[in-house]
Amino acid sequence: MDKAITAALDGVGARLRSLRATRGLSLTALAEATGIGKSTLSRLESGQRKATLELLMPISLAYQVPLDELVGAPEVGDPRVRMAPIQMHAGTAVPLTRQPGPLQAFKIVLDSDRTEPDELRTHEGYEWFYVLSGKLRLVLGQHDVTMSIGEAAEFDCHIPHWFGTADGRPVEILSLFGKQGERMHVRAKPKG
Repeated sequence: MDKAITAALDGVGARLRSLRATRGLSLTALAEATGIGKSTLSRLESGQRKATLELLMPISLAYQVPLDELVGAPEVGDPRVRMAPIQMHAGTAVPLTRQPGPLQAFKIVLDSDRTEPDELRTHEGYEWFYVLSGKLRLVLGQHDVTMSIGEAAEFDCHIPHWFGTADGRPVEILSLFGKQGERMHVRAKPKG
């Protein structure tokens, strides 16, 4: 069992005793409110009886507190990714990953005035992107291609490249970037 959960369960008795004292209830009054025997409640508070869901639910209802509070459950982190936009020369990038790691995800909105390559760039890494909206122009080495909604590309960033809008309108892409050159292993069509 997780150490945090074990530690939380070990403190249930003390929390129950503290709640009862704060509410000014006797064991007899709590037993009447919950339907749980007075001796069982006493053993729960002293840690001599294991806290079970069947025992904690009526106590939770009697005290009008969430079950998580009774057992001292550890807080669960906020699962949302806080999207703080980053302005870059090509437009706006919104990081979709929270922690540094081998792969990073971004939603990128390319400016409508980014229609011609200023220069082809190279750098470490491997990139995969998917066009969410608009028409994307990708210049990759000797290739100059226009991509539409739903199309994806992947390439080694050591190859000179540039991307922007193909028609003077903003373009949105989902980008996965691996600094160490990790490939995304995307299959274009099924085997067979």
